[in-house]
Amino acid sequence: MHILRPAFDWGRDGALEFAAKRGFGLVAASDGAGPRGSHIPFTLQRDGDAARIRFHVTAANPLARFADGRPFLVAVWGPDAYVSNDWYATPDHVSTWLYEAVHLTGPARRLTREANRDHGDALLSAFEERLAPKLPWQLSTMEPVKREAMLDGIVVIEMAVETVEGQRKLNQHKSDDDYRAVADRLARAGDAGSRDIAAKMRALKPHLAYASETEGDPPPRPSTQDTQTRTDRW
Repeated sequence: MHILRPAFDWGRDGALEFAAKRGFGLVAASDGAGPRGSHIPFTLQRDGDAARIRFHVTAANPLARFADGRPFLVAVWGPDAYVSNDWYATPDHVSTWLYEAVHLTGPARRLTREANRDHGDALLSAFEERLAPKLPWQLSTMEPVKREAMLDGIVVIEMAVETVEGQRKLNQHKSDDDYRAVADRLARAGDAGSRDIAAKMRALKPHLAYASETEGDPPPRPSTQDTQTRTDRW
């Protein structure tokens, strides 16, 4: 991952925490025919400075045979939002995208069939917990023959996380006025992703005086050309 500015560098702990909480991403590896990828849920465990990811694929997925110790990439991302040039409080910015993303890389190996049940239980536990107060669904409630057939059809892969790269691009380098103007505009956007980014921006700099989300948009800032035209007329 190319980190655009030092201010955007998330740091190892923050990036791993984000990836673990998200628990879903793009897993990719390559062979002589080129890269292959699948969108996959995963669990992330930490033991001191060490971290590992476990996920599963169907037995027919090419990633299953790629997991022979070669490096894998797990890319994880959250909401994103487009920012228009004229949403800033001052002129002459560049329209951009704001987002959070993490890349994890390291050697991956397929585990034996005996690991499938423990992996399935751990994965279900992690995601069913998020549905509380719903009672968690468990593999133990599944009809045994069907459960074993399902477990026979998957391959569990474990990746040792060697490199952690995280980018939190939330306009941290902008002035307070420009930062606040963009956060206020995104907070009133029609899509959930933009509103989520606005909430993250406001949480990152809670000391700024943000507008109410019910307030209307400010009048458009005149372009440099419009300003020059009015000056010429006067």
